[in-house]
Amino acid sequence: MGLDTPKQFFALGGIPILIHTIRVFTQSPSIGQIIVAVPEQYLQSTIDLLDKYALQDRCTVVAGGTHRQDSVRAGLKVLENNPLVAVHDAVRPLISPELIEQTIGKARVTGAAMLAIPVKDTLKKVNEQGGIIKTIDRSTLWQAQTPQVVRADLLRKAFAAADNDGFVGTDEASLLEHIGLPVTVVEGSERNIKITRPEDLLVAEALLHHEKSGNIDMHGLRIGQGFDAHRLVGGRPLILGGVNIPHSKGLLGHSDADVLVHALCDAILGAMGQGDIGRHFPDSDPQYKGADSLVLLSKVMDLAQAGNFSMINADITVIAQEPKLVPYFEDMLDNLARTCGVSRNVINIKATTTEKMGFTGRGEGIAAQAVVLLVKSCS
Repeated sequence: MGLDTPKQFFALGGIPILIHTIRVFTQSPSIGQIIVAVPEQYLQSTIDLLDKYALQDRCTVVAGGTHRQDSVRAGLKVLENNPLVAVHDAVRPLISPELIEQTIGKARVTGAAMLAIPVKDTLKKVNEQGGIIKTIDRSTLWQAQTPQVVRADLLRKAFAAADNDGFVGTDEASLLEHIGLPVTVVEGSERNIKITRPEDLLVAEALLHHEKSGNIDMHGLRIGQGFDAHRLVGGRPLILGGVNIPHSKGLLGHSDADVLVHALCDAILGAMGQGDIGRHFPDSDPQYKGADSLVLLSKVMDLAQAGNFSMINADITVIAQEPKLVPYFEDMLDNLARTCGVSRNVINIKATTTEKMGFTGRGEGIAAQAVVLLVKSCS
């Protein structure tokens, strides 16, 4: 993928791939405990990520290992008394609850089951020089997917044998095959792709967009506008778009006074007909004193999600005489896209001055205004 972090943490539609995947499993009624195995150096950041998306109560995070089976073994060690174990690739975010349930149902009967799809392309056996040796009969060939669901006792038996023999399998089915235990195939879906290459991310984005837009009633379009202004004072940090911007003064307010985020919150709430930010996070409430406005935005987006609203686009203008804000736009976009669960191209940020007129022109304060377009999906 050419990334500097593991691909499961890369954003898909503004949300980390890992979060998409876990959310699907939380929708499956048969799933109880969720164990997330990650590289050891990402343990705390994963815990923080799960906390951000309110998934920490459903998940246990463990340090994985060099090979897949090392990571699965680490998960097995913290497994509670669950009779079945479902192992799934974190980078298959488009799995459906229905397929999860079908695989679990089959494993309850047979002891082990996995998703797979029939191979549809003609297969060629090729020598080292690139020459074709022969065409492979694909009629009995299936391409493995996950989840792979196994009785916990059988999986532990397979691991014990692999450890004894020094066998390294590519998946759980191969570990069971190694000791002669049968695995039943459940037909999966072409949508259940594994994000391995950059082009896979483009396909996943398209499928995710289609999934979200397929249920849209165009009469459900809603426009909202928001405005906020705060005074500049000494001794306060200047926070805009969740970015701490070096400046001699900061914005005064009950929270972190991030006018950009507050304007966006008001626009979203306005589009939903849910009042304004003061109604939901009043400055009379001590729990919001010094609050991170991105956290408030996350709560507003939770309201939108609960109401089946999705953001189509947002346009935000910051009005300030100084400082220059353009160098910080990229970080602001990252923060807003991640918090709103959208792609960066859904949000536009710009800045302007008032040519030294008014309170912003005199450097007494900063203002921001935002316009958003939401759409309400049919539930």
